[in-house]
Amino acid sequence: MTTSGAERPPASPPEKPRNPLVWLLIAPVTVYRTVISPWLPRTCRYYPSCSTYAIGALRRHGFFKGLTLAVWRILRCNPWSLGGVDMVPEVGRWRPEPYHRPHEEHQAGDGEGRGAVNGPRTT
Repeated sequence: MTTSGAERPPASPPEKPRNPLVWLLIAPVTVYRTVISPWLPRTCRYYPSCSTYAIGALRRHGFFKGLTLAVWRILRCNPWSLGGVDMVPEVGRWRPEPYHRPHEEHQAGDGEGRGAVNGPRTT
């Protein structure tokens, strides 16, 4: 079995936060996601959604840094933002690794002539 660099190992189940302050911040976000969010239209400009990002940041980085990352993400989520993929950074970092779209392989015979530098050949 071969694996490509794009594949990720299966995600481990989310662990319960040890810090009670983290739990106190995750609880209202969870209530928002289950009670309020289903009644609102989907308008999130980022992936993952801001609530998912906030929970991930709090679990990964703890109370202070997780709260800072979550608040900064919510401030960036506005109508003038382009949005996009914005994952929670690894421990010890403030910014995530840049996201690169998976390369789509060119299929031969599609008639597009994408492989030619100066366009299709004419003889």
